[in-house]
Amino acid sequence: MSIELLKNLSGGARIYLVPAGFVYGDENACPFAGTGMMIAGFRVIAREEGNKLCDIRLSYSDLKDTLPALPEYVADEITKQLRNYQTPRAPLQIPNTDKTLAYTRPRIMGVLNVTPDSFSDGGKFIDPDAAVRHARKLIAEGADIIDIGGESTRPGANPVWEGEEADRVVPVIEALQADGILLSIDTRHSFVMEKATEAGAHIINDVTALSYDGESLRVAAKSGAPIILMHSQGDPKTMQDNPTYSDTLLDVYDYLEERVRICEHAGIDRSRLILDPGIGFGKRMVQDNIALINGLPLLHALGLPILFGASRKSFIGAISGEEDASKRMPGSLAAAMKASELGAQIVRVHDVAETKQALAMVQAFKDAAILDAMN
Repeated sequence: MSIELLKNLSGGARIYLVPAGFVYGDENACPFAGTGMMIAGFRVIAREEGNKLCDIRLSYSDLKDTLPALPEYVADEITKQLRNYQTPRAPLQIPNTDKTLAYTRPRIMGVLNVTPDSFSDGGKFIDPDAAVRHARKLIAEGADIIDIGGESTRPGANPVWEGEEADRVVPVIEALQADGILLSIDTRHSFVMEKATEAGAHIINDVTALSYDGESLRVAAKSGAPIILMHSQGDPKTMQDNPTYSDTLLDVYDYLEERVRICEHAGIDRSRLILDPGIGFGKRMVQDNIALINGLPLLHALGLPILFGASRKSFIGAISGEEDASKRMPGSLAAAMKASELGAQIVRVHDVAETKQALAMVQAFKDAAILDAMN
């Protein structure tokens, strides 16, 4: 009966393949984005206008066997998503340099807040010299990317004039650009994107997925830089007032898929895009954030690398009872390890050395499991 629901879907239904169970070394399972893991089966969900029409579980083998009996558009969408799951993520090409970022292991993005009011370390690195010293410390600890932000986007934060934001970040970028490390500019303002990339930033990281500023798509396209598209609901000032979703995971997936489409229409090639589910940005404290973390593998159905940022965030405090953001490192490590196990290519963190050690252990366990499965 459940498969019959798939066979009778109308043309307006949206299809989602949500991985359900991972294994190693099983020829009957689906390869998972070059991670070494394999997907044993899927939840096949269809919905229309936010209403679920079906939600069934099929093994990978049964799903493939079912495809010929499904309507053409359903079979085509499932085939496309399966192809995206099966394809390893290609190395990220950095324009105007000989740099690439290969996803042979989870990459670490170190947070550098050149702000007076960020939720965890605001004010510590507002001085450019202090910011540069901290960036170099993060690099020495193992950061692959430094993410430099000059405007706090924590819940309740007030907007910053883009000229002031640029004045905070550009001197730091100029001081670091000769260090040979990838630099990311964390901004939602096109003016700052342009000034930062001219100064030497390699990557644009926008918490609004290039939707806040009407010029962002044009500036980002012209820059040639890789772009991180993050999901957020509402403005930082009010985003935690009353966030609502029909289905958190599926709604975030739909939003990111649409932003990818808009970027492509603006002349931004898919190969430049990275996706971020936006943990803590317009999300109910526990249920939405946990749903996104547990459902993170679904984003791989879009065929793009995933960045995950949960470091020191409030939902960790809500779960653990720790109100001091600077004391949430254990919860941050747990979240980063979980995300890496579920296929995140990049983790954005404050605590680089500790994260590097934890991820090395996760990778060792995974490598051993793959070898065991092959023997």
